[in-house]
Amino acid sequence: MPQAVAESALLAALKTVVDPNTGQDLVSARAIKNLRIEEGDVAFGVELGYPAKSQHAALRKALVAAARTVPGVSNVSVEIATRITSHAVQRGVQLLPGVKNVIAVASGKGGVGKSTTAVNLALALAAEGASVGILDADIYGPSQPMMMGLSGRPESEDGKTIQPMENYGVQVMSIGFMIEPDQAMIWRGPMATQALDQLLNNTAWRELDYLLIDMPPGTGDIALTLSQRVPLTGAIIVTTPQDIALLDAKKGLKMFEKVGVPILGIVENMAVYHCPNCGHTEHIFGADGGKRMAAEYSVDYLGALPLTLSIREQADSGRPTVVADPDGAIAATYKAVARQVAVKIALKAKDFSAKFPTISVSKGT
Repeated sequence: MPQAVAESALLAALKTVVDPNTGQDLVSARAIKNLRIEEGDVAFGVELGYPAKSQHAALRKALVAAARTVPGVSNVSVEIATRITSHAVQRGVQLLPGVKNVIAVASGKGGVGKSTTAVNLALALAAEGASVGILDADIYGPSQPMMMGLSGRPESEDGKTIQPMENYGVQVMSIGFMIEPDQAMIWRGPMATQALDQLLNNTAWRELDYLLIDMPPGTGDIALTLSQRVPLTGAIIVTTPQDIALLDAKKGLKMFEKVGVPILGIVENMAVYHCPNCGHTEHIFGADGGKRMAAEYSVDYLGALPLTLSIREQADSGRPTVVADPDGAIAATYKAVARQVAVKIALKAKDFSAKFPTISVSKGT
C-alpha cells in the first residue's frame, strides 16, 4: 500500500526552494497555489508577480526535486504562471485604460543611451513573457521607430483612437510615425505637451503589463508634465559614469522624487570599453559614477552596460541587442536589469482603484 503523503511535510520541503529574484521562499510568499495530493501524485501551481519565463525550467526542476524528497511522493506536476497586477502610482492620478504599470526611463541629459536602454528593457520584459509597450515621449527627437524597425502610419479603427504599431511583440507609439524622418518639430512647449498627451491617451493600448515611456532629456515642460499627469509606477534613471552626465541625472532623479514617483534604480550605460583587438579595458567616461550615485541617493544600482559597437549597430539597424543577439552576454545584462525592475514593481503596493465602481452623489428632490 503506497505511503500517504502529508501536506505539512510537502510544504516544508517546498519551503526550501527560494525565489532567486526575491530571496523569499515560495511557500512564505504564498506563491504555491492549488496544491493537490492523490496518493503518490502531487500537483500544484506557482504564481509569480513578474515575468521570468527564462527561469521557469530551473525553478520547476528545483520544486520537483524538493517535492520528491518527501516519502511517498512518486509523480510531481508543477505549472508556473505569471500574474502581473497594477501597482500604486502618484496620489490622485488615474490609471491608463489597458495599461497596468507605467515605467519612465529618463536621463536628465541627452546622449547617454536612454532610448537604447528603454527599447532593450522593453524587449527583455517581452522576452520574459510580459505584454509590453513603448511610448516615445521625445517629441523633438523620436528614435523608437528606427530602433524598433517600424515605418508607416498607425491606423484608427474608430476614428477616435490610434492603434499602436508593433514589432518583436512590443506595441509602439511615437510622433515619429506621424512625420517624415527629416522633418523638424518646431513646436513650443505647450503644443508639444498637448501632442504627447494625445499620443498617450488616444492610443488603444492592448492590455499591457508594462508601458515604458522613453522620456525626453532634461526636466523641462514635457518631462515635468509627464511626471505629474501620467500614472507612473516608477522611474529608471540612465546615466554614464561621467560627472557631467551624473550632474543632470541627479536633477532628473530629484524631479521624480518631488512629484512622488519612486525611483526603481539606476542603469549605468557606456560603463567600460573592452578593445576587441588587444583586449585592453578602458573606462572612457570614468568608473563607477552610476554606482556612487545610487549609493548617495539610496536607490538600487540595476547594472552596467559596456560601450560597444554592437549595441549601436544593432539599434541603428532596427534589431536591438535583445532580439539581435538574445543569448549573448549584453542581452543577458538587459534581461537581468529588466527582471530586477519587474520584481521591484511586483513588491510594491497594489492599486485596487480599477476594482471599485465610480460613485456619484446627487441631491435628492
